[in-house]
Amino acid sequence: MLAGMTKWTRFAAACSAALLLAACGRSVVVQPNRGATTPRTPAAPTRVASDSYRVMRGDTLYSIAFRHGVDFRDLAGWNGIASPYTIWPGQVLRLSPARDRVAGTRGSVTSAPTRLPAPVVKPVPTPSHPSASVVGPAPVAAVPVPPVVPAPKGATRTASGVNWRWPADGTLIKKFQGGDAIPGIELAGKAGDPVRAAADGVVVYSGNGLVGYGELIIIKHNDDFLSAYGHNRKRLVKEGQRVSAGQLIAEMGSTGASRDELQFQIRRDGNPVDPLDYLPAR
Repeated sequence: MLAGMTKWTRFAAACSAALLLAACGRSVVVQPNRGATTPRTPAAPTRVASDSYRVMRGDTLYSIAFRHGVDFRDLAGWNGIASPYTIWPGQVLRLSPARDRVAGTRGSVTSAPTRLPAPVVKPVPTPSHPSASVVGPAPVAAVPVPPVVPAPKGATRTASGVNWRWPADGTLIKKFQGGDAIPGIELAGKAGDPVRAAADGVVVYSGNGLVGYGELIIIKHNDDFLSAYGHNRKRLVKEGQRVSAGQLIAEMGSTGASRDELQFQIRRDGNPVDPLDYLPAR
């Protein structure tokens, strides 16, 4: 009987304590079993919208447009970026037109965001080649010297207003397929073989920031055409540099590839096209 009363007394005391705590405005926290786990919601990664891109160091407007398969003029227009298309790391670019885009005008939008002025990287001039000179005094009766004949640039073909030539002498080992993730042709060779500009133009990208291309060079030939040269061992030209058809721009290699080769592309208005439709017949 005494034991029963003791248990009852303890229970009553516990209830009184709980009521007292409740009356004081405090809550009773129930601890979970030690074997149980409380599910956690992982923090969402910080990222931009699927139709946007955050500029990284080494990017150019042309390389971003190339990576996403859009025309550089459209990309510039969607983001209110005027020539010379200066961008900076951390900047978020729209990859598609805004809903309020003005119809009928390429790359135009109704309003452009206000931006602080950014430094413009000036083009790197192409080094000039010194003229040949005769060492020592000229003889009294000099024999006329025939002019130096430049090395042949190989066969060329004019297509869509551009004078094209083959960028390397290797064997064609892969033809163009439009559905490929990296659409273009591949030319076999060995490490160090010369890679040459397929036409006159300006280097708009020289780097290794595009996955799957290794050391990559992109040349702008006019507002419609770009050409790209991937998997190089060494790049020999810089962004902003003007090059001529047949000029040495890189050494063939295997960066981003399993063998020594040149991955070559031609893009028209941002879209990959079959290079064999533009290069001269072999």
